[in-house]
Amino acid sequence: MSKRIIISGGGTGGHIFPAVSIANALKRIDPAIEILFVGAEGRMEMEKVPAAGYEIVGLDIQGFQRKELWKNVLLPVKILKSLWKARSVIKSFGPDVAVGVGGYASGPLLYAAGLMNVPYLIQEQNSYAGITNKKLGSNAEKICVAFEGMDQFFPADKVMVTGNPIRKESVAISGKREEGLSSFGLSPSKKTILVTGGSLGAGTLNKSMLTGLEKLISADVQLIWQTGKHYYKAVMDKIRSNPHPNIHVTEFLNRMDFAYASADVIISRAGAGTIAELCVIGKPVLLVPSPNVAEDHQTKNAAALVKNNAAILVADMEAEQKLVDTALELLNNGQKIQELGANISKLALPDADDVIAREVLKIGEERRKAKG
Repeated sequence: MSKRIIISGGGTGGHIFPAVSIANALKRIDPAIEILFVGAEGRMEMEKVPAAGYEIVGLDIQGFQRKELWKNVLLPVKILKSLWKARSVIKSFGPDVAVGVGGYASGPLLYAAGLMNVPYLIQEQNSYAGITNKKLGSNAEKICVAFEGMDQFFPADKVMVTGNPIRKESVAISGKREEGLSSFGLSPSKKTILVTGGSLGAGTLNKSMLTGLEKLISADVQLIWQTGKHYYKAVMDKIRSNPHPNIHVTEFLNRMDFAYASADVIISRAGAGTIAELCVIGKPVLLVPSPNVAEDHQTKNAAALVKNNAAILVADMEAEQKLVDTALELLNNGQKIQELGANISKLALPDADDVIAREVLKIGEERRKAKG
């Protein structure tokens, strides 16, 4: 009988991409393995996971809304409904192991798995553990983390530093600079900045670029600018009257490999998945952590790099005034560029997906032996 694994989590690209990477690694190791995803209804995983070739079941669950507390009125009901559905999914699928990558859906699924004696593994992506993972950590078989010092949140004997799974195709940049620049209609003889706010975009990064656009143009610097879906129209409305050949604006970057290969300096949010990719890319990075995430974990992720002199941090509230100036300053400092690139490369853990997948299979094997 083939092995069966449930993978739960989602909500953002930062959770979905690692989850799919782990699934792909499991399939590479054992093509006969059966994998079922559990996500949150209405979130992007319900679209992205089937596009990656996997089946997904949705739970009617949401996160705790800190800013608009009235939106939490139905949360207890949704949690109970999700637990009930998670139990029923586990019962019908019969997994050997459950994997939680964070995000709304992983809480009910892993909690139900624990009640039903299904062993589970947690993949904690951030340098500061989320509430759900902290609560579930004590009963996990293994907790795979991306940063050192995570035993402050989890039992030390269960913690394993694996790094975060990355999209292998996105970091395969070798020899692609000219092809990448050409695909964006840009010149190989000019310095280029890549701005990316993750799959949903980032308002602060877009505002900062609009504020500093004239400075970038007068410095003859090229810009590959991913605005995100929500902001694309507003940005285009602002710059349409004054388009410039040095500026390439896009809603979403389908070829991250081309974007990374083209860049001399990268400006980014500090999501854990993005940081994992940036470490493998090995280019100088300016991180602007989002203040709108639970436990301010992006600031903590960025700080972990800054203390290794592997990135420059610009606070969200200062970005509009400082970001473009800091980027231009860095572009003109060859020594700093080299230093940051070398130091961020030292933090790369490129095979996290494979290491985590083997750990999942080991847990499944032990369970099968125990069941006889």
